[in-house]
Amino acid sequence: MNEEQSDAEHLHFWSFIDHAVDRAARELPGIDPLAMRLVLTLHRAANMLVYDLESTVHRPRGWSWPGFRVLFAIWLSGPVESKKVAELSGMSRAAVSALVNTLERDGLVSKERAAYDGRAVQLSLTEAGLEAITTAFRAHNEREQEWAGSLSEEEQRTLVDLLGKLTAHSSHFDARHRV
Repeated sequence: MNEEQSDAEHLHFWSFIDHAVDRAARELPGIDPLAMRLVLTLHRAANMLVYDLESTVHRPRGWSWPGFRVLFAIWLSGPVESKKVAELSGMSRAAVSALVNTLERDGLVSKERAAYDGRAVQLSLTEAGLEAITTAFRAHNEREQEWAGSLSEEEQRTLVDLLGKLTAHSSHFDARHRV
């Protein structure tokens, strides 16, 4: 076993960030290690949080994370067009369409043609869907509070402000995102 394989054996989810930044900086002089660390940490933290919410709150209810996002968008903006749900949830129209079919089959969402445009589909929650999403969101928010609990209220506001600044800045370099 060579030295690199031996090093890899001792890496774990979080230590890989240090390893990756150090190695990339050695191999590619001139990169910005702080920017790399920020993006890797943000990405891993977001993935960890989403996986936790999905596995502890939504999967036990028979939903995927994308399924929750669709129900959440319809709940808080409905009745709403399918294409708007795609935009609000950050998903493709095709993904939303497939999820809506499943959620409709499960009795959580209803679809009907929009009165103003026969091609447009309006999505609404059924009574069962409203009960399901509000119950799920209470559990979801309890888990959010557990995650946020490691930070003071002031630190939470600061992090929200910093993430807002980061995302607002993305318009300066035409960052790609789903719309």
